[in-house]
Amino acid sequence: MSVWFFLLAQFTLLAYALVGGVFLAFSDFIMRSHTHTDGIGGIEAMQVINREVFRWIFMSLFLGLALVSILVFGCSMVHLSGPGASLIAPADVIYFIGCFGVTIAFNVPTNQALAGMDLSDDVTRDYWHRVYVPRWTLWNTVRTMACAVSSTLLMVGLLWMAQTHSA
Repeated sequence: MSVWFFLLAQFTLLAYALVGGVFLAFSDFIMRSHTHTDGIGGIEAMQVINREVFRWIFMSLFLGLALVSILVFGCSMVHLSGPGASLIAPADVIYFIGCFGVTIAFNVPTNQALAGMDLSDDVTRDYWHRVYVPRWTLWNTVRTMACAVSSTLLMVGLLWMAQTHSA
């Protein structure tokens, strides 16, 4: 395993964990807190969050990880072998599908629907409580778990590879 790949994989591991931590906060307490507001506070907060998330730090990390996952997957398939390598490739696939893919397929459309809704409309509050919060939180929890599994598999794979190379 080359030094550059090892460093890239370590960065990827850390980034998976960071993104997963952001998602964990939403699934664990942010969405629940939003539902305990006066009826529109949570809706307005999520509308603002969904606009502000496009700032460069989170989006660079999130979108960059999709590309890095493909790169690490490809390198692991071509240049690595052994039990450690067999954990690294699935880690990247799980992130790409379970985090990036789920975001595009489920969370973004739900966010887009909420973005166009009027805060004063009863339909908006009904959508928020019956559809948005349970659906968005479910898929966000899937993203959280995908990040946790990906970072764990990548960590164990790298440790295994490092032990194999140092023995």
